[in-house]
Amino acid sequence: GSPTDCVYLSLNALYQEGFMPDLIVSGINIGSNMGEDISYSGTASAAMEGVLHGIPSIAISQVLQDKNYFGFDFELAKQSIYKIAKKILNHTYPLDAREFLNINIPQISPKDCKGFKITELGIRAYGNDAHVHRNPRGEEYYWLGLHPLAWNERENNETSDFEATKNGYVSITPITLDFTARNRLRTLEDWISGGFNE
Repeated sequence: GSPTDCVYLSLNALYQEGFMPDLIVSGINIGSNMGEDISYSGTASAAMEGVLHGIPSIAISQVLQDKNYFGFDFELAKQSIYKIAKKILNHTYPLDAREFLNINIPQISPKDCKGFKITELGIRAYGNDAHVHRNPRGEEYYWLGLHPLAWNERENNETSDFEATKNGYVSITPITLDFTARNRLRTLEDWISGGFNE
């Protein structure tokens, strides 16, 4: 099943009533989950499921500049998640209900890491990378290629998760499950009150 299903099943079938984990860590995902990518990330969705059940949760992902290169270890990721999990378990969870931490690890060694940076979700730049092919039987199929890790700069120049990892920081982004565009509620009220003239 999906990562969300795994969390749901473990909480509702494997744990005895009254006993819940102190922390859920989803990942490590091989490949980043930054910007709008979290909206369809299994790693992020498992952390979402955790906080829906009131359990502090973290999604952690390893940025890969080259998906075909695995000549590195996960040492920075291991050290980072250890420090963050220990801080949560020994102190407090820094977020409110229905909020989780989304962590992205740059593809560098621990000695080259500049530290942790609190970030916002960047604006992911997507391209068209769907290719049509034919198998040996002549049947058509589509192959979804890998989009390059590209993003657009924000006008207000705030630090994004993309910029942080590019500059050698571990990115920590607080994520809320409330997707409501609150600054548009009044706009929609005005729009709908105008009726539906055809």
